[in-house]
Amino acid sequence: QVQLVESGGGLVQAGGSLRLSCAISGIILASDDMGWYRQAPGKQRELVATLTSDSSTNYADSVKGRFTISRDNAKNTVYLQMSILKPEDTAVYYCNVRRHAVLLGNHYYHDYWGQGTQVTVSS
Repeated sequence: QVQLVESGGGLVQAGGSLRLSCAISGIILASDDMGWYRQAPGKQRELVATLTSDSSTNYADSVKGRFTISRDNAKNTVYLQMSILKPEDTAVYYCNVRRHAVLLGNHYYHDYWGQGTQVTVSS
């Protein structure tokens, strides 16, 4: 079983920075992908950034150049450094671990989620 605990959210003024942390416990596989998602009130959960098992990163267009995802394997922690924050970044941010499996030639995956951490950016 994999458990994720996010921290680092809070209230910040526009233009400020925050670093979110996601502490991961349990068995992590080398093939697991990591990611951050967010959900604003009344909106669907959306991808913010991913870090794949081969160290490739992917960012939502809205955060490119402002957010950076990284991982500390020794600490089993994933980070999201957020800079030049905007009011539209306000959301609950969720950490994600995606576990892949291939069975009889078919690809499957299972997502693990944290409980989320609130980020509020004031104008």
